[in-house]
Amino acid sequence: MAQRVKRGPDSKGRFGPYGGQYVPETVMYALAELEMSYRKLKKDKSFLAELRGYLSDYVGRPSPLYFAERFTAYLKGPKVYFKREDLNHTGAHKINNTVGQILLAKHMGKKRIIAETGAGQHGLATATVCARFGMECIIYMGAVDIKRQASNVEKMKLLGAKVVTVESGSKTLKDATSQAMRDWVTNIRSTFYIIGSVVGPHPYPMLVRDFQSIIGKETKRQCQKKFRRLPDAIIACVGGGSNAIGIFDSFINEKSVKLIGVEAAGHGLNSGQHAATLSKGKPGVLHGSYSYLVYDNDGQIILPHSISAGLDYPGVGPEHSALSDTGQVKYFSATDKQALAAFELVSKLEGIIPALETSHALAYLIAHKKEFKARQNVVVCLSGRGDKDMPIFFEKEKA
Repeated sequence: MAQRVKRGPDSKGRFGPYGGQYVPETVMYALAELEMSYRKLKKDKSFLAELRGYLSDYVGRPSPLYFAERFTAYLKGPKVYFKREDLNHTGAHKINNTVGQILLAKHMGKKRIIAETGAGQHGLATATVCARFGMECIIYMGAVDIKRQASNVEKMKLLGAKVVTVESGSKTLKDATSQAMRDWVTNIRSTFYIIGSVVGPHPYPMLVRDFQSIIGKETKRQCQKKFRRLPDAIIACVGGGSNAIGIFDSFINEKSVKLIGVEAAGHGLNSGQHAATLSKGKPGVLHGSYSYLVYDNDGQIILPHSISAGLDYPGVGPEHSALSDTGQVKYFSATDKQALAAFELVSKLEGIIPALETSHALAYLIAHKKEFKARQNVVVCLSGRGDKDMPIFFEKEKA
């Protein structure tokens, strides 16, 4: 194992060699302003109390740690617990971050909010908090994702957001992020960009991780209460990686806990149609950050593929890249087919419809169940609910 990653980032916004700020000079001002405001407010007792209040009364935290009894019986091995982020207001973990960032925007005097979205959960969470605080909201979303996540698009519009269709490139999350960044550069003084994952230029990977770390903090307390020790393993899906880093954060230095991230293998790791950045990628620069990416020999980004819009991204958060290099987190992948099977199985066994993103983590556990011993405690981060994915599932069923 390589040298362990220190709890960063460092003063230059890097986790080991990854991260940084690869942006135009006009954006550096906004990033410096954001970092200064965040570092000040994260020590402000009134700000922290305000954040806790919204997480409790508006989001509905803490989310339960649920024993999946029938799924456990099916696996015939480890005891499986779901960290129920699907029960948060708006149906996913994304709201933890948007509440934190909208409060930052409010304290910074920003009135115009932009965001990118893939599966629509971050867009929905952003539109929700903008409605709550009466702020202008513009959501950039790829045309492909708008089609496959129509229900979330309708909700965003109902909440008062303007949803901008992105027709460039793959018409998915990568291109929505690129368009949002172009907007930000153009309107840098008036606009606050709520990035949805632990990606982008510093300080975004740090502050998104910090806002999502509530997942791991709660999980640690709940495990101690339920079975009086730490879990043996934690499994989470990884696209950009915010739900995963959120639940891993409290356990990074706990050597007894195996941390497993599961990427999207799409049609297979050797098919050329996947989003398994850490499994098949190499370091490069995208959206203002140096991290693992999937690109060809000419340095051109390879269009990623995943049946889950939230994992359909050619990069990953820089902290995940560092944790992969050191081996502190092990990263694997699951295919579209495996995720769809897990989606259906868990729905029928537990009466819980998991998001297709989460279904990749569940699929890994199903495929590797024999690697876990009986009576071991395994926590899966149930990052979101799957009602948004019903059209995709039934379309595949008919095919």
